[in-house]
Amino acid sequence: MNCRHCHHPLEHVFLDLGFAPPSNAYLTAADLKKPELYFPLKLFVCDHCWLVQTEDYAQADALFSHDYAYFSSTSNTWLDHAARYARMITARLGLGRQSHVIEIASNDGYLLKNFVEAGIPCLGIEPTASTAVAAESLGIPVLREFSGKALGERLAAEGKQADLIAGNNVYAHVPDINDLPEPEGRTLKLGALSHWNFPT
Repeated sequence: MNCRHCHHPLEHVFLDLGFAPPSNAYLTAADLKKPELYFPLKLFVCDHCWLVQTEDYAQADALFSHDYAYFSSTSNTWLDHAARYARMITARLGLGRQSHVIEIASNDGYLLKNFVEAGIPCLGIEPTASTAVAAESLGIPVLREFSGKALGERLAAEGKQADLIAGNNVYAHVPDINDLPEPEGRTLKLGALSHWNFPT
């Protein structure tokens, strides 16, 4: 196995937690009598770039299905954090009605709703229909797609550039992390969120 980032051969097991089913893969009553899918939770560390990564992963469309169960807005403390972050970054970057904010893996709109309320145009990129519907009900436009370089190039060709691109808990779910658009300009790491400011 080679590193998912630098492709250096992986030799060092960091932690082995055995096997587990994919997160949020809840079984229906009909599935209870069927074999359940498990994946190894063996973590390797790359001694070249120091990325810690699992040995195996679920296919994106299997993990992030149309009825995906995780909604970010179920956590009040997370909602408070997102609201504080939105106020802070709006002031720091001078965001306003002429700005544009994009969030990769925007889930149910927990973060972008703060920009909508402030009158700042935004776009969510979210492949799961269940959460996208919730975000759209808050007035957030959503592209129901997986993010990657091809989508980034398409949006740029359409003139949809952003003053802020936000991504929360994204890299942990992307097998090919080199396919995510790379930030230009300043990188801001604040709390549990990683944000990139793209100058227009």
